[in-house]
Amino acid sequence: MRSDTADGRASSPPPLDDLDRQLGHALQLDGRAAFSRIAEVLGVSDQTIARRWAKLRGSGSMRVLGLTEPTVLGETVWLIRVLTTTDAAVPLAEALARRTETSWVGLMAGGTEISVVARAAGDWAREGGGEALLLRELPRTPRVLSVRAYCQLHQFFGGAEGLILKSGMLSPQQVARLSPPPPRPPDEPVRLTADDHKLLTRLAHDGRAPVPELAAATGWSPSTVRRRMAELRANGTLYFDVEYAPRVFDMGVRAAVLASVPPARLHAVGQAVATHPEVAFACATTGPTNLFLTVVCKDMAALYAYLTGPLARLPDVRELETYPLVRYIKGPGPFR
Repeated sequence: MRSDTADGRASSPPPLDDLDRQLGHALQLDGRAAFSRIAEVLGVSDQTIARRWAKLRGSGSMRVLGLTEPTVLGETVWLIRVLTTTDAAVPLAEALARRTETSWVGLMAGGTEISVVARAAGDWAREGGGEALLLRELPRTPRVLSVRAYCQLHQFFGGAEGLILKSGMLSPQQVARLSPPPPRPPDEPVRLTADDHKLLTRLAHDGRAPVPELAAATGWSPSTVRRRMAELRANGTLYFDVEYAPRVFDMGVRAAVLASVPPARLHAVGQAVATHPEVAFACATTGPTNLFLTVVCKDMAALYAYLTGPLARLPDVRELETYPLVRYIKGPGPFR
C-alpha cells in the first residue's frame, strides 16, 4: 500500500515492528478490546496502543472489520470459478465485487479466471434455496467461457480464525488473557432485523466504530447497541477480523489450492492443514476436488516449499491444483 505526501509524491508507509504485529494479533482475538486492556497485556501505555493503532489504520496497514458467520445465519457458501475472455475479466470481476452476496473476488491464474466467494440463503426446502443468484446469471453473461461452482460443506479454518493468529506474536498466556468466551451458536438460524442490518453494515466498514456512531446509525440508545452487539457475538453471528497489508507479515503471494482427498480421510486432513502456518482458509467442498485451501506465503519459492513439503507429506492429499492470485478485487469487508 502507498500513501502520498502533500505535494503528491508517493511516500513509503511507516515501518512496522513487533508491537504493531502484537496489536494486530490482539485485535484478531477481540476486535473491540479496549486499548487499556491490550496495553495492560502487552506491557505498554494506553497512549502507545492508541497511537500505534492510529498509525496502522491511517496508513492502510490494518483495519478491523465486523463480519457475520454464514452458518449461524443459515446461509450457504459457494466457491465459484469463472473463466472469461481476456478483455472481460477485470470489468466482470469489478461488477461481481459490487454485488452484496459476494464476499471475496480475485483474479487468478493468468488473469482470465475470476475466483468468487458468494453467500446465499440456505433454505434448501424451497425451489432455488441455497443457490446463489449469480450462478443462474453467470452462464448467460457475454464473454464468460465457463463457470464451475463448489458448495462449502465444512470449514476447517477461517472466519474468526484469521491467519494472524498463527503469527506467534503473543504468548499463550497473553492469548488466554485477551480471548473472549467462545460463541455458542443456537440450533436454529439467527434471524436479523432491519436495525440489525444497519448495525452490521456500519461494523463491516469499521469494526471499532464508537458506540455513539453505531447508535446514530441504528437509532438505538448506546445501551441497546452494547447489548445487541454482545448478543450477536455470543451466538456467533458477529465476529471481528483484522484485514492487513501483505507487508505487515512479509507475505506477498496468495494462492488457491484444490486437492482431492479420500472421503474417509477428509476431516482428518482438513484438521491437519488447518494447523499449517501458511493456510489462511480451509474447507471441504463438493465437486471433483473436495478440499479447498487459501495459502499465503512470502514468495513463489516459499509456496513451492509448502506444496512439496508440509502439504505433500500428508499421504492422503492427491491431484493438487494451484492458482496464484494475480489481483485482489474484494476482500471480507465492503467493496471500496
